[in-house]
Amino acid sequence: MTDFNSTSFQPRTFQLTGIPGQEAVYHWIAVPFLVLYLTAIVGNSLVLCIVWADRRLHQPMYWFLCMLSVNDIGMSLSTLPTVLGTFCFHFTAIAFDSCLAQMFFIHFFSFMESGILLAMSFDRFVAICNPLRYAAILSNPRILRMGLAIVVKSSSLVLPFPFLIKRLPVCKSNVLSYAYCLHPDMMRLACADTTVNNIYGLLAILITYGLDSLFIILSYIKIMKTVLNIASHEQRLTALNTCISHICAVLLFYVPTVALSLMHRFGKNAPRLLHILMPYVYLFVPPVLNPIVYSVKVKEIRKRLFKCSLWI
Repeated sequence: MTDFNSTSFQPRTFQLTGIPGQEAVYHWIAVPFLVLYLTAIVGNSLVLCIVWADRRLHQPMYWFLCMLSVNDIGMSLSTLPTVLGTFCFHFTAIAFDSCLAQMFFIHFFSFMESGILLAMSFDRFVAICNPLRYAAILSNPRILRMGLAIVVKSSSLVLPFPFLIKRLPVCKSNVLSYAYCLHPDMMRLACADTTVNNIYGLLAILITYGLDSLFIILSYIKIMKTVLNIASHEQRLTALNTCISHICAVLLFYVPTVALSLMHRFGKNAPRLLHILMPYVYLFVPPVLNPIVYSVKVKEIRKRLFKCSLWI
């Protein structure tokens, strides 16, 4: 019997769900999750250490890369306690307020990543379209202000989510679909009208992912026009090569994010396995692959990693 608060109809705890039907092999399923967490945290920490240690990398592009790495570490740490608790120790109970806090940070870091990717596209736009004024436009104080603006925007948009959930009576069940808390998943347990939650959630997604992705696309249209006007074929390739790692990061983030959002709202008939795996792809793919992509594609990061491996 679910333990509900008699006045607000809210459960004292939620029950997290790992992979239904596979409880007997959770200890084996925990192994790839441990590998993913280690890869994400160690990989992004290495990127931060390399940029911090090498003064030649104290440039706008690498400051934005540091923001992305910090954000990816934050996203990994937000889900680590409950995911590993579920799969390693079969500990599935999470307090209502703790679930709200985790939900806030997951959506906050997700919105932050979108904003950082937009800032990185602006960095590539200025570097290619206006290289002579690159240092003047992207000065350190301006980069700091851009970072603060991303934090304020993301936190402002996510802050209403816990309050919108807290106002809903939860009387259907207290069992969530995943090993962590998301706004759409908590919302579906309500036995009251969730129109406000749906509308605000959709608006927040459009304002964040919609506008950010639109400006990223516009930036690359302008970049492509500039690159095509370059006479030298080699210079064109060099200019485009500086954008490849960012384009990969954009795809790694937006493809799972959009797919998950569409699945939550319109994918009721999608295969059950897709419903189980897609949220984990959404959370784990960007933090794990971003440092790998930048280590492979960015020559300066690659060189420092190679030197570190020789010392080891």
